[in-house]
Parts: sequence; structure tokens; C-alpha cells
Amino acid sequence: MPNCIPMKKTTVLLVSLVIFSQCNVLERDPLTSITPENFYRNADDAESAIAGCYDALQGADYYGESMNIVGEMPSDNCTSTNGDVVFLDIMTWNPLSGYVNRLYQAPYRTINRANSVIKYVPAINMPATRRDQILGEAHFLRALSYFNLVRLYGGVPLRTEPVESGENTALARATAEQVYTQIEADLETAERLAATTYGNSDLDRARATKGAVNALQARVLLTQRKWSGAQAAAEEVLNNPLYGTRLTPNFNDLWPPKNKQESIWEIQYAGNADPGFTLPDLLLPSPPASFSFPKFNIPETAFITEYADTARDSRFRNNGRVQGGISYSSVVWGGRGEGNDNGWFVYKWRNTNFFTSNDNYPVFRLAEMYLIAAEAANEQGGPTQTALERLNAVRTRAGLPALSLSDLPTRAAFRDEVDRQRRLELAFEGERWFDLLRYTRHEQADPTATHEVTALDLIAARRGSRDANYLLFPIPQYELNNNPLIEQNDGY
Repeated sequence: MPNCIPMKKTTVLLVSLVIFSQCNVLERDPLTSITPENFYRNADDAESAIAGCYDALQGADYYGESMNIVGEMPSDNCTSTNGDVVFLDIMTWNPLSGYVNRLYQAPYRTINRANSVIKYVPAINMPATRRDQILGEAHFLRALSYFNLVRLYGGVPLRTEPVESGENTALARATAEQVYTQIEADLETAERLAATTYGNSDLDRARATKGAVNALQARVLLTQRKWSGAQAAAEEVLNNPLYGTRLTPNFNDLWPPKNKQESIWEIQYAGNADPGFTLPDLLLPSPPASFSFPKFNIPETAFITEYADTARDSRFRNNGRVQGGISYSSVVWGGRGEGNDNGWFVYKWRNTNFFTSNDNYPVFRLAEMYLIAAEAANEQGGPTQTALERLNAVRTRAGLPALSLSDLPTRAAFRDEVDRQRRLELAFEGERWFDLLRYTRHEQADPTATHEVTALDLIAARRGSRDANYLLFPIPQYELNNNPLIEQNDGY
């Protein structure tokens, strides 16, 4: 058996305005021979165009697999012996590495489609409210993809116009600061234009609403250490009635994700009816996975048995036998006795179906907003009662006792507990490596703002030196070959 079933291949579409979405929530009719002259003529064209932007997120080269793998494999959460991902575990990536290439291509594909919507939809004669909503969604999706690019590669070429037939695509890199300026501008526009609700629970979690925009703002501003803005954006989400007045009492009820109340925004999948969600088959033991092979994102044993509290914490507590082993909510212990399917496995996705799972991929959850609000408040002025209440909401839902200010009397102590709860609450959801990168940048900007572990600590352990060049991926070789104006990141 090879390391894994071959992944889907997705090419960069330099001359493409839109590909129709096959997701059942955002379904539109297919289109052929698309050009600006024969498309973007009416409201249906606008709907198909924005559906194409969402469709660009679904593939294995983006949220269907790659964002999660890259967000976990280099971190202290996961390991793997699978040859397709072990380079992420031991940090030997280079300009030819598969995931390095995929996560550069896929966001730009999304950006190009969003750019087309932003350019052409304003001229369409259609109801103004819906037209504005579509434009708000496009600005949100462009901001999301630039955020993913800047976190992984640093400054990148900043394209705000669609690349169309015959155009010279060479463009120099913008600085990281310029990319973040564009992201924030897009999110300000999206917040102004996006719908508050579509009047349907599924649509409110499939399309970008103001709640999703605020959630992305909170994460973007937190990454830049803009504490006040991050706190304000997170509080906007927490006060949004779409997501209820408190966290779902039973953590295990969140999984598998399918537009449940605590979810803010998810990548939608409909099984065989769309490009297919490959991630669950890459993570789960067989059964329920369709095939047995060395899996990706294997949870580190020490994380489960030493860091997590498997006696009290409902996120890691024994929930009884399920197909494939014993459920501990976030993980499953597979005990078939055979190497590939024995041990700990990620269990936040639970349906497979031959690499076409109909589980969704949650990009933003309400619990993260509680933790962002707590972290941002603490970084501004130290522990406060309000920050503590936000933190305790996550702890107590997990079955852990509420803490008092006397338990966390200093900014550093409070920071450590927030970091701990982020790791436990968001385990295996694709954010751990990005958190560790963020902690490194925090310490670089303020040496007094220490974290228990950072990305540089892991780089030192795995590469033998604190090589800051590995805080970024290299620019892919194909981009260097095709764009004479671009320069490689240091160290590659």
C-alpha cells in the first residue's frame, strides 16, 4: 500500500473568472466559455460567481486538507510517519515541497475569483441589497486568503484585480505590513456590506455574514497584537444572537461539524455531490476510514496522556466505544492491534466515504472568540474580571473548575492559561502552528511577553538551531520560475 491514496490535483486558473460551486448550500448551474463579455450580465451570474469563490476553498489543496495538515503537523500536537507529510514534522520543507506549493496556489485562485466579483458585479442590474452582500462576501474571502498567505509566506504579491487572458502576471512582493493593510481594508468593507443573517441557520454558516467577518477581524488583529481591536471584534461575535448566549453545554455534541449553533463559519461539503472532503479519511483509523495506511496528524501521545486531563476534561474524557475504538471526544483510541490503526487518532471529523466525507470544516467557532476576548483584554492591562469570565466560559464547559483572579494574578500567569486552553479547545483544528508562530512574534516584539512554547522552540528542537527563517515557508519554485520580479525568503 502506498503512503496514502493520491490526492486531487488542482491547477492554477490564471484565466478564470469563476467555476460553479457544487456544494448543496451554494449550488449554481455550471457555466462554460466564461468571459467578461458573456458573463456578469444578471443576478444569476453574480450568484454563480460568488459560489465559485466558495468552491475554490473546498479542494484538498486548501481547506479540504492542506490548511489543516500545515496548521498541525509542524506543531507539538501531531506527528506522522507518512512520507507525504513527515517533512512538515521534521521541518525539512523546501521550495518544491507539495504543501508549500498547494497553499500558495489555492489562496491565489480564491483571490482571483474574488477579484473578478469585486470588479464586475457592481455594474450588474440586480437588487442592491443582494449585490452589496455578494461584494461583502468577496471582500471577506479575499481577506481570508491573503491572511493565510501572509502567515505562511510573509509579504506576497498583492493582486486586487483579476488576472485575465494575455496579461503579464509578474508582480513584486508587497511587504507583510502592506498585505495586512489590504486585509483590514477588505474586512472593513465586508463588515459594512455583508448580511447580518440570511434567515437560515445553514446559510448563516455557509456564507460570510457580519459574524464571520468579525471573527476573521478578531483573528487578524490578534495576530498583529492589536489587542483593543481584537477584543472589540471578538465581543461583537459574542454579542451576536446567531450563535446563542453561551457555549454548547456538551463539547462532544459539536462533532462532527455540520452548521451547529456554536459554529460561526464552515467550509461546506456534501459528500459525492461536490469536490469531496478528503481530510477525515487521512486522519481516522480504518474503520471508519475507507483505507488503512499511515495516517496524517497522529496526536502526540504526551499531549493526550500528560498535557490533557483525561479524567475531568470533557474534550479528552472517555465517552465509550465507537466504530474504530474508544472516543475521547477530540481523539479516538483505535485498538485493532494493527500498526496503522492502533493508537491515538483525531476524532473531530467522523464520517469518511472514500475521501468524500460530508462533514464540514469549521473555520471559526464561538469558543475561540471567548479566548481571543480574554487574551486581548489581558494583554492590554493584565487580568480583569471580564477577561476571567471569558476564559472560564471555556474551562467550565469542558468540566474544569472556574478560576479566580487570585489563581491568575499576573499577566504572565493569565497568558499561560489562555495559551493552554487554546491548545486544548482548538486541538487538531488547524490553528496550533499559527498560534506558535504568533507567540514567537509576540516575544520578538516584547521580550517580557513570554510563552511556555513557541515556534522557535520547536524549530530549535527539530533542526538543531533557532533558525528564524523557518518561521516562513519558502516561495514555491514554480513561482520563482514564472515571476522574475519575486524574491525568495531568507534561508532558502
